[in-house]
Amino acid sequence: MNQSKKVIFLYPYPEDEVASQRFRFEQYLHLLSQNNIHFHCLSFYTRWFYNILYDDKKYFLKFIGLLTGVLRRLIHLVYCISSDYVFIHRELTPIGPPIFEWLITKVLRKKVIYDFDDAIWLPNTSAENKLAASIKFHKKFNSICRWSYKISCCNDFLANYANQFNSNIQINPTTIDTSKFYPPDHSKNANWLTIGWTGTQSTVSYLESIKGSLERILNEGEKVKLLVICNKKPKWDINNYEYIKWSKESEFSDLAKIDIGLMPLPESEWAKGKCGFKILQYFSAGIPAIASNVGVNSSLIVHGKNGYLCNNERDWYNYIKALIQSKEMRKQMGLIGCDLVKNHFSLTSNTLNFLRLFE
Repeated sequence: MNQSKKVIFLYPYPEDEVASQRFRFEQYLHLLSQNNIHFHCLSFYTRWFYNILYDDKKYFLKFIGLLTGVLRRLIHLVYCISSDYVFIHRELTPIGPPIFEWLITKVLRKKVIYDFDDAIWLPNTSAENKLAASIKFHKKFNSICRWSYKISCCNDFLANYANQFNSNIQINPTTIDTSKFYPPDHSKNANWLTIGWTGTQSTVSYLESIKGSLERILNEGEKVKLLVICNKKPKWDINNYEYIKWSKESEFSDLAKIDIGLMPLPESEWAKGKCGFKILQYFSAGIPAIASNVGVNSSLIVHGKNGYLCNNERDWYNYIKALIQSKEMRKQMGLIGCDLVKNHFSLTSNTLNFLRLFE
């Protein structure tokens, strides 16, 4: 029988709120107990603070929330004392130098598993959080990597950067619980074909980069509409445009309404660190994906097999049109993508890999 272990999970947001946490480690928590690993989960943000985090005002309440988070982290240090591992997702505080990470690794001398899924060493704070942006300490990423026992990240680009500071790196892809997704019956959308995008308000600008191609397609008279699933409605004045407010309760059924999934990205260092999660979401629901030929996208999409990779505005128009015109192609590409997720990016296929983090 394996010796029991105790793990403290420290992460920014309240549980079951953000995709980064839900799909990188929260969906594995029930499996830890089955493998004699005991855990305790502790967030920086309280739920009330999270609810005002992206409000473009309420600066005083945000300041109080930050102070509360720092005090919470002081208390969390006590929990770490008796742990075998401390799993840190992204960072312990959204502001300032890595004081708490230093205390955990150098004073408490704990084995830290440092997990991240973006190029978080680069500045990328939302406009709604200018207060935090002004006192953020992006260079702390390098120190946290150096002090950690093990690095957990989702692609080679992130791993190669972290390798400058720590060679004990494990690729831990962002995965999907395929028992909750299924290739939907798109025949129910027979009257209209739906081009879709899902994301947050911080990334909707990527979709705006191909707005010209989308408008051209939506104005051509065919029964084609654009569905945007987001936590805030983009203010677009275009034909055949539908918005659904993102909800974790309906995210699977909402995604199933899409026939063609989009993932535009800019050619930037930040984009190269992305894990292609939108593509995996589309694939898991049997939806072909069209994406920018940037970063990990080219390793997920086999051009012409399970989707298309775009290098310019002309590509976006041509490849969307190609999938609009062939229902059979959409079906076959979607099934190939679905198999990729099941075999390589599902909760089931990655469970043993995730558990190896705690060895």
